[in-house]
Amino acid sequence: MFTIKELKSDIALLEFNDVNKPVNVLDENFLNDFSIKLDQLLNNASLKGVVIRSLKPGCFCAGADLEMILKIKNSDQCLELVNKIHSVFNKMEASSKCFVSLIEGVTLGGGFEFALASHYRIALANPAVQFGLPEVTLGLIPGAGGTQRLPRMIGIEKSLPLLMLGKKLNAKEALELKVIDAVVENESELVNKAVELIEKNSDFGKKWITNVKNFKLPGGSVFDANVSQVFMVASAQYKKETYGNYPAPLAILNSLYQGTQLPFLESLKIEANYFTELVLGKVAPRMIQTLFLGMNECNKLIRKDKNAKTRKVKKVGVLGAGMMGAGIAYVSAYNGIEVVLKDVSMEVASSGKEKSKQILEQLLKKGKIKPEKMEAVLNLIKPTVNASDFTGCDLVIEAVIENRDIKKQVISEVEKYLDGEAVIASNTSTLPITGLSEFTSRKNQFIGLHFFSPVEKMNLVEIIMGKETDQYALNVSLDYVKQIKKTPIVVNDGRGFFTSRVFTKYIEEGVNCLEDGVASAIIENAGKMAGMPVGPLAVADEVSLDLIDHIIKQTQKDLNLAPTKFSKKIHHLVHDLNRRGRKAKKGFYDYSDSGTKELSPELKTVFPVSASQPIVAEVMDRLMYAQVLESLKIMHEKIINTKTEADVGSILGWGFPPYTGGVMSFIDFVGKENFITRAKFLAQKYGERFNPPSYIL
Repeated sequence: MFTIKELKSDIALLEFNDVNKPVNVLDENFLNDFSIKLDQLLNNASLKGVVIRSLKPGCFCAGADLEMILKIKNSDQCLELVNKIHSVFNKMEASSKCFVSLIEGVTLGGGFEFALASHYRIALANPAVQFGLPEVTLGLIPGAGGTQRLPRMIGIEKSLPLLMLGKKLNAKEALELKVIDAVVENESELVNKAVELIEKNSDFGKKWITNVKNFKLPGGSVFDANVSQVFMVASAQYKKETYGNYPAPLAILNSLYQGTQLPFLESLKIEANYFTELVLGKVAPRMIQTLFLGMNECNKLIRKDKNAKTRKVKKVGVLGAGMMGAGIAYVSAYNGIEVVLKDVSMEVASSGKEKSKQILEQLLKKGKIKPEKMEAVLNLIKPTVNASDFTGCDLVIEAVIENRDIKKQVISEVEKYLDGEAVIASNTSTLPITGLSEFTSRKNQFIGLHFFSPVEKMNLVEIIMGKETDQYALNVSLDYVKQIKKTPIVVNDGRGFFTSRVFTKYIEEGVNCLEDGVASAIIENAGKMAGMPVGPLAVADEVSLDLIDHIIKQTQKDLNLAPTKFSKKIHHLVHDLNRRGRKAKKGFYDYSDSGTKELSPELKTVFPVSASQPIVAEVMDRLMYAQVLESLKIMHEKIINTKTEADVGSILGWGFPPYTGGVMSFIDFVGKENFITRAKFLAQKYGERFNPPSYIL
């Protein structure tokens, strides 16, 4: 994996590349081989310095091998691994030879910690270059020295965003923060700059190692007033934003607070202990399993025919230039696909393109794209009112409102201009794909592509198979989703599919709580305390109550269902009280012109508040169990195919609490027996909808 070459008589080049993996990762093979080569370099008396360079295009090192982390079963095993990493990195850092890391791509997690242990870091001015310690997003803390080296380099306060938020930096930002030492414009300059640093600097040692007694933390120690205040604010912010559901941020604060008071080598023991606790805890393994391994599994397109060649979508047609259609047009064009964006008038169609321009202007302002990229993206989007412009489209995505008649009209209008290989998709969030396929002569090439709002930010696409949808249509859809860099899950047809059906239960149970006299503030706080991004009433306002009312009515009409208590209440709010949601500034909340909101006092006339209120934990369980039990039904009905897709879809789709691992992993998180017992309790108190199904007992 590591190869030593001579760069100059007194400077070696240490190249590395894991040929068995798409990216370099910090694993046993990495550690063992680096340790061997490091000893060889240190034993070479003629060497003054070593230049470290990855041969993997676009990647220095992507971090620790998370599958290796998941295999750890006890604290002794974990501490042995961490101590081994620390020992090897410390040996390089304490060396009398100068080590310089050349960064030409992704440098994250353990890979960044590896680079931090070298004496200098030089980056290429390239958008592919990215620095960060994202371990916290997977329930962990950096375990290869990151919580201790970083504050000693740049101070505690500047370290917090990288450690507690997993913030990533480009080359320019990393240089400004002084976590790297230089940025060069051309690849050819990297080695020259490294050689220059080695030859000109005799005093390259890290002061926290070479001058332990006199070393002072940049920005002040934990006992300084300004730093002490930072800890207080960070601790309060942690509790406010996580409700204690995520142990990693607190472990980072503790590791910083305790470790920075000790000599460096002693501080690493603090980090190792907190890292071990998290690895063996309930949260990190489930987050890693779903947000890393599960997402990777979905991104590998496991439902695609293995013998099918990748079919690159060159031209996509989008029907409807509203919020969703405009978003689909943007992500398609951004990834190099020609887009035809159609609506009822050029004014409306052009406004859809304008939304892409607004997004790009923000990226340009932040320095994340160059002007030529903006121009290229906008040139790929063609607003139109002419169906004939859809000639040559590989894929057409209908993104009009949830109305069967309108969908029929727009699909029928363009189909005659499509060739035999074109696939037609609907962005519907609730209407069955099999029913919509009746509007086309190519039922086998009709599929659902359910995007989430805002499309440019939400990474999930729910692909829905109608009864007659064939594998070819699925293959094309999966290739397209990968092409636009989204994560797909594949589900079978059914009212509401997976995501909309389960998500609706969250809102519905919030309204059920209102019906039972629970104060709206308790309901909203219970949702957030359980780990949902927002409370069920606030999210209903965001979706819009009139849309929810419309979907309910369409469902009842299609399935010949009688109105429910839930549907009657939503209808009353929309039609009798004109409370249609945030867009109308009146929903469950009242919205001011200044952007503030407060729960509406008018709710008390519709939902009288009981004098006796339940404990918050009980409301939290009602909101969570309603979603999990519905997911169990959907799995049993084979609408969703795998637990992995359900977990990934629930977290990416509507923000089910990631610390649980997802909507199906929730059962393992609380324990199966505990789940069944609690569900039975809720059923006895609140109704049979909470009864655990026989197939789980």
